[in-house]
Amino acid sequence: MLSCLCASAQETYRFAQRDTCELYLDIFRPDSTAQTTYKGIAKPAIMFVFGGGFVSGQRSDPAVRGWFRQMNADGYTVVAIDYRLGMKGYRMGRGLRGAAKALDRFVASQQMGVEDVFAAVSFLAAHPELNVPADNIVLAGSSAGAIISLACAYAIAGGQVLSPTTGDAASLPPGFAFKGVMSFAGGIVSKHGAPRFTQAPCPLLLFHGTADKIVAYKHFGLPRRGIWGSCYLASRLKRQGRNCSIWRFSGRSHEVAAYMAGMWSVEKAFLEQNVMLGQPHNVDAMVDNPALPTWDAGRKTADLYK
Repeated sequence: MLSCLCASAQETYRFAQRDTCELYLDIFRPDSTAQTTYKGIAKPAIMFVFGGGFVSGQRSDPAVRGWFRQMNADGYTVVAIDYRLGMKGYRMGRGLRGAAKALDRFVASQQMGVEDVFAAVSFLAAHPELNVPADNIVLAGSSAGAIISLACAYAIAGGQVLSPTTGDAASLPPGFAFKGVMSFAGGIVSKHGAPRFTQAPCPLLLFHGTADKIVAYKHFGLPRRGIWGSCYLASRLKRQGRNCSIWRFSGRSHEVAAYMAGMWSVEKAFLEQNVMLGQPHNVDAMVDNPALPTWDAGRKTADLYK
């Protein structure tokens, strides 16, 4: 029998036991008066993966609760999950050697995050009484959580992310795929060259600042080692005719990772059109709006690990 640690507005369950910690998820249900279908189609649950540079963050941070309430008011269930923080306590060394070691740690952190997301999906699949169908989930991530979310989609679409011995991927429901991914300032970390999707990924919605120096907008690193950001991914997927939209924020840095609530109308259109109706409505938009909040100008990845 499941044990629920229930607060007034959420349900909390332990979904995995790791060597170093227990992992929990929070479920936020739609408002009682909200419409939970769109044109007769059940709205997906939104599984949120928080940001924090793989060193900090929490699954239901007060800063994102307003966004959760927006989604609940519109009939969407929200599932906010824990994952292991693979860069916690890490100090980045200097020079090329320090950068190479940091990349190895980033890849491991990304992989742990993917494993933990898959464990959360497997938990929901194993507990249908929770009424969060595992075959109807859209993954949404911010910063490090966006990196994990894109890596999940990449792993399912044939990318080299997970190790051959990863058990959690094997425990996913047969033929599983997310219904979509919404990425706020994300990318894919790789030691195997630029990401190449060998299969069609789920629909992707990407948001990124063109001046982001924490998670690269294009590519940062060596030709076969580094992080490939939203600009690269959107360009490649567009050439392949995939279901992918990107909103580029001119001159903005990593603050785009916190634009979730402000972009809800765009997210809602993506969920209804691209995800639920399955009708690709691919957008490539450059946003130049001085009124948008900004606060991360000039910060670089290394600043997080001093």
